[in-house]
Amino acid sequence: MKCIVLDSTHSDGIAYTELREPEPGPKEVKVRIHAAALNHRDQWCREQKYPNLKDGVILGSDGAGEVVDIGSKVDKSWIGKQVLINPALNWGDNQSAQQPDFRILGMPDHGTFAEYCCVPADRVHQIPAHLDSVHAAALPLAGLTAYRALFYQGQIKKGDRLLVTGFGGGVAQLAVQFALASGARVAVSSGSGWKLEKALEMGVEAGYFYHSESWVEEAKGNSDGFDLIIDSAMGSTINDLLELVRPGGSIVVYGATLGTMKEVNARNLFWKQVRLQGSTMGSDRDFEQMLDLVSHDSIQPTIDRVFSLSEATRAFDKMEKTEQLGKLVLQI
Repeated sequence: MKCIVLDSTHSDGIAYTELREPEPGPKEVKVRIHAAALNHRDQWCREQKYPNLKDGVILGSDGAGEVVDIGSKVDKSWIGKQVLINPALNWGDNQSAQQPDFRILGMPDHGTFAEYCCVPADRVHQIPAHLDSVHAAALPLAGLTAYRALFYQGQIKKGDRLLVTGFGGGVAQLAVQFALASGARVAVSSGSGWKLEKALEMGVEAGYFYHSESWVEEAKGNSDGFDLIIDSAMGSTINDLLELVRPGGSIVVYGATLGTMKEVNARNLFWKQVRLQGSTMGSDRDFEQMLDLVSHDSIQPTIDRVFSLSEATRAFDKMEKTEQLGKLVLQI
């Protein structure tokens, strides 16, 4: 089968190649992948910036397709069903945090950038009726991350004022859609004016250009602060967020694209009684509840562009330049 593997010896860091088609284990299903979406995790693997990397591993965490074979201990009714894959492996029974052997599909396990992928049967779910395979493939990792950050960690509710930073990526755009569906009052920040325009078209109340020196003051003046902030940047920007969060509010962080925070305005943190919370992926319960929300409100992930599997390098290059709004998807 054709696939995309990590290859540190290749100038692109990845290779379009062929591997033997996998066969399902006793508790696994074999999915004929129709579409698979990129995540920043895939690019970080390509750049050798992710732990425990191994050449020859098929990349890709997000995928959707048809179950074409099953293991001996799997219900036969799965054969022929259109499914998407939950890429969170071995979360465990603790809703508050993942267990030590938690991992994500696509490294070190073979992932979804291939014509076929075998996963445990409990990782597949039927695609919501309103989604095609391309949009379904764009949902799992970003949707799970956004849902947990908003609802489990952030405890968002109707009428809350929310700021989503870095609007444009898959998690951020789904967080905005989920929050709007919940009745929150949403604002976003971005480094691209055209992305802010798109956010306003989606129904957010305000968009802030974070390269502007006055954006924090502008946001404070417009909103009187935010009950919840969802962030993926960290670094020195944490102090801007501490200025913007309301007393008793929460900042939920699911990434650190700007690196570790070096200095924190401790007075703002304790005097405003702010909850600073980390969040990674989500539990099986989070995933099921996310799918329920997506189905109930007919939420559709934003797709920036669809590439063929053989064009994967072009998709990776676009992600590296952060030019996309929404998800980049490989159609297979």
